[in-house]
Amino acid sequence: MLEIKPKNLTRSAVRVPGSKSFTHRVLIAAALAAGQSHIEGALFSRDTELTAAALSQFGAEIKADAENFSFNVKGTGGSLRPAAADIFLENSGTSMRLLAAIAALGQGDYILDGSPRMRQRPMAELLAALSQLGIPARSLADNGCPPIKIGGGAVTGGAVKIDCGISSQYLSGLLLMAPLTRDGLEIEVVKGPVSRPYIDLTLRVMRSFGVAVESCGYTHFTVAGGQRYQPGNYMVEPDCSQAGYFWAAAAISGSAIKVLGVNQDSAQGDLGFIRVLEKMGCQLEFAADGIQISGGGKLTAVDVDMGDMPDLVPTLAVVAAFAAGTTRMSNVAHLRAKESDRLAAVAAELAKIGIKAECGPDSIAVTGGRPVGAQIKTYDDHRIAMSFALVGLKTAGIIIEDEACVAKSFPNFWSVFNSLS
Repeated sequence: MLEIKPKNLTRSAVRVPGSKSFTHRVLIAAALAAGQSHIEGALFSRDTELTAAALSQFGAEIKADAENFSFNVKGTGGSLRPAAADIFLENSGTSMRLLAAIAALGQGDYILDGSPRMRQRPMAELLAALSQLGIPARSLADNGCPPIKIGGGAVTGGAVKIDCGISSQYLSGLLLMAPLTRDGLEIEVVKGPVSRPYIDLTLRVMRSFGVAVESCGYTHFTVAGGQRYQPGNYMVEPDCSQAGYFWAAAAISGSAIKVLGVNQDSAQGDLGFIRVLEKMGCQLEFAADGIQISGGGKLTAVDVDMGDMPDLVPTLAVVAAFAAGTTRMSNVAHLRAKESDRLAAVAAELAKIGIKAECGPDSIAVTGGRPVGAQIKTYDDHRIAMSFALVGLKTAGIIIEDEACVAKSFPNFWSVFNSLS
């Protein structure tokens, strides 16, 4: 457990790790390329370690340099080796969903499994889509959740329909495997996708590796078969989800905090969080070396569709605890299938600190007030731990349980958090 001590913050500048979403996708693309790729600015966290380890099981040669945040990857050219053992992905939903589709390109059967929570997370829609393509894909528990069994082999391709109402990662998985099929894929999204900016990230990575993709909005995608991922040097940009904690800290504390290395050209949907904070009363400043949020005024509630930045719902909920009025966040039903049921978890922990929160089927409403100290349960969910740590900047007595769970996405979070001055 870790007790957070209140601070009188003034002005700080922090650097956050590389984007988790980009790191996963760039590692996969490099592992599918024929030749040597160098990745800089990568995130080294438990989730990305799991993806790298799984890709090594597929036959990629990956050398990690954590000190310099880089990977050297000798790719497979799309020729994946048979599985020598089950692929264990703990509670990394991104790894599970993206790699399930990639496994179809391999040889023989692959079993992908995870933690008890991972075994509750939905995969049925992706398994159904793979089955449409003639790929053996099933849940071993027959409940649509891991462990799952994927039969690798020569994938012909063709037309496929997919429901992405729960996760856009189903679509990203299909897109990443599509160019290595014989005939390519014609993908129709029949529901969703939620979290659309993550599809943009996938397309950006694919194109940067030389793969052609055609899209019509977010409902139809065409990827020609027989393509190849091209090896090369790639840079991962800073993670806007992680930046959000420090921009939120500025809002709550009334200080000015700049996150270095982030710019307005980012394709990450979470960059939209700065505009939400602006509507709540914060000031923005764009500089060549980063983006700064300044608090200091009275925070006011907002109504906002968070469908394109769901990872920041816990963070915004904590900011809303200090704002006047009721902040309503909508289009977030898919948060119930994350590392925890994030809507229920956020509401429960806000109640502990004396803040009213009400959950709907796809929404959460938080009424601001005067938070009090409490011991925060983190549900083995990194985003709950990091978000509720922010309360402790202004409120004494905030204790975070299982603070080490932040290693899933931001291993040095506490050192960066403690550097705020």
